[in-house]
Amino acid sequence: MTETPNEQPLVHLTVGDTEVVLLGTAHVSHASAEAVRELLDQDHFDAVAVELCPSRQQALFDPDHLSRLDLFRVMREGRVPMVMASLALGAYQQRLADQFGIEPGAEMKAAIETARARGQSVWLIDREIGTTLKRVYRNVSFFRRLSLIGGLIGSVMSREKVEEAEIERLKEGDILETTFSEFAEQAEELYVPLIDERDRYMAARLREEIEAEHPARVLAVVGAGHLKGIANYLAAADATPGDTRRELERLPAPSRWPRLIPWFIALLVLVGFVLGFRESRELGWQLVGDWVLINGGLAGLGALLARGHPLTVLTAVVGAPLTSLNPAIGAGMVSAFVETWLRKPTMADFAELKRATTHLGGWWKNRVARILLVFFLTTIGSAVGTYLAGFRIFERLTGA
Repeated sequence: MTETPNEQPLVHLTVGDTEVVLLGTAHVSHASAEAVRELLDQDHFDAVAVELCPSRQQALFDPDHLSRLDLFRVMREGRVPMVMASLALGAYQQRLADQFGIEPGAEMKAAIETARARGQSVWLIDREIGTTLKRVYRNVSFFRRLSLIGGLIGSVMSREKVEEAEIERLKEGDILETTFSEFAEQAEELYVPLIDERDRYMAARLREEIEAEHPARVLAVVGAGHLKGIANYLAAADATPGDTRRELERLPAPSRWPRLIPWFIALLVLVGFVLGFRESRELGWQLVGDWVLINGGLAGLGALLARGHPLTVLTAVVGAPLTSLNPAIGAGMVSAFVETWLRKPTMADFAELKRATTHLGGWWKNRVARILLVFFLTTIGSAVGTYLAGFRIFERLTGA
């Protein structure tokens, strides 16, 4: 391993007849962007590969792309948590830029712009961020998932300032890795999909592009923390790159039982109502009251915490006990639709979305962000209420 004059690590490898130069960068370092430009000025490369996927490239060159959200489509497709995570990560990047004068990903942007200006091929070699997050999500237990979602959104949303220690971690990884660093360092189930799989994927993508274009020299710009893993997988070359890529893009089949649980609980609740009324009308109405009070109350509390319109909160209270008996229709979706109808976001709300979400209060002041919060918090409230009300009905029926 050598270093550039800017002290950025370099690894030289040969893949077939192609010389591959891996440049390890710090994603928040001005020196890294300079090192990229310097290498491309001094040496000739036929292609430049960067640690980006199409989605992250779009975010880098079109930072306002989230302002063109189709809210109804996002809610229908169940992508609210993913969009909120993207906003939270974008807010984190914006705070880095505001606080330290650092543009995360500047070296990737410099590599792409310089390569395009010179007519060189540009290869996006990282796995789609959505696929990585889904593989992380499905690789852990239900309770760890809740911890991860809360940690990702809560920690990034809540801190107004970014600590120096986080900047140091960013010098070895990227925004995504740093967000999960405390988890990934201690848990193999997170390390594998978040770091090791991406090393394999980027090595496979490099080999795939090399086999397609047969360039003489390639510069690959990747985070310093990925250098060793990518180099090792390039040297191993133990499978055809296309097979490796497809394997790592495949999403694990979701377990059936989590999707069946809401239907099972709804069936038990309905059976409980029947048993309650068969025993006595008084007990039956007590069970119905428990269901409405607990389920509707917690869903309404979620909408209230999101600072939804009073009619939105009322919709959550009335709608959750009904929608929970038909899990195909979510209480969060109904409440979010009502909030959108009552407080239609303006063009200014969409334009200010990225900036608004850089501080905690902005999530409630911006109408677009608040609609996402209504959906998210009402859904959580209704889900918790479903389980608690179900247990309460069971206790009454068994006399516990």
